[in-house]
Amino acid sequence: MTGTKQTFAYKVVDGHPIQADVFVGAGQLPRPVLIWIHGGALISGSRNYLPEDQRAGFLQAGFTVVAIDYRLAPETKLAEIISDLKDASRWVREEGPGLFGADPERVAIMGQSAGGYLTLMTGFCLEPRPRALVAISGYGDIVGPWYSQPDPFYCGQPAISEEEARRAVGSLPISTGGNERYRFYTYCRQRGSWPIEVSGHDPLAESEFFEACCPVRNVTANYPPTLLLHGNQDTDVPYAESVAMAAALARHGVEHELITVEEGGHNFETANGGLKDPANAARFARIIAFLSRHV
Repeated sequence: MTGTKQTFAYKVVDGHPIQADVFVGAGQLPRPVLIWIHGGALISGSRNYLPEDQRAGFLQAGFTVVAIDYRLAPETKLAEIISDLKDASRWVREEGPGLFGADPERVAIMGQSAGGYLTLMTGFCLEPRPRALVAISGYGDIVGPWYSQPDPFYCGQPAISEEEARRAVGSLPISTGGNERYRFYTYCRQRGSWPIEVSGHDPLAESEFFEACCPVRNVTANYPPTLLLHGNQDTDVPYAESVAMAAALARHGVEHELITVEEGGHNFETANGGLKDPANAARFARIIAFLSRHV
């Protein structure tokens, strides 16, 4: 099922439209909505990252899918990226019923990698809160050693100079970015400077700023039901990040599940042909079941 596609600007900042693709399947309206958030370390990527086979599966399950862009770092800092996230959710709830038959009371959020991080942020920074969250290879702590110190995996790659890294990014706000921007990301990981470059704040000198930017530190009993999926051989986002998030959810009695992908890497969900792979298809069926139960 491909569904109908419409593209909207859910907000405009200084003349720059920030867009969302809305996919609506056949059937009765209103429909529950799945907001999908792309990865890319908050530095690259776009709403087009949503795999086609997953999108078709969500539509078949009865969801309207809203794949969003957001402004990217380092041109835009983390606080404003989170404001885009809030505005996208507000737009879906307030404008979605009239524009594409959204049910504003049945909204779930899902994302991969940095999109998983932003998904986990919505568990406490949005009101009303989503009905359910799904984070694939996500993370709840953005200032741990894995991000704020030089990373062994990335240090094993050819060194990126600051000059080369800065050439890969610009100064004006953008909300879609290609693979060339990964040179800047690699530079950040080799130096442990990602938190500073993305937020504009030093985690050592300004720790209070990061308290409100780390989902694992903001879980309460009111946090939405959450499904976590993570490969235990992830060389980009440590599997321990999802383990720690699951532990925080457990401490507060929040319904959750952690699906561990044995020998899985960072992009396990698109490996081996995506949903053509039986293991990926089985995990996707669990995602659909989780979302259907709560939304």
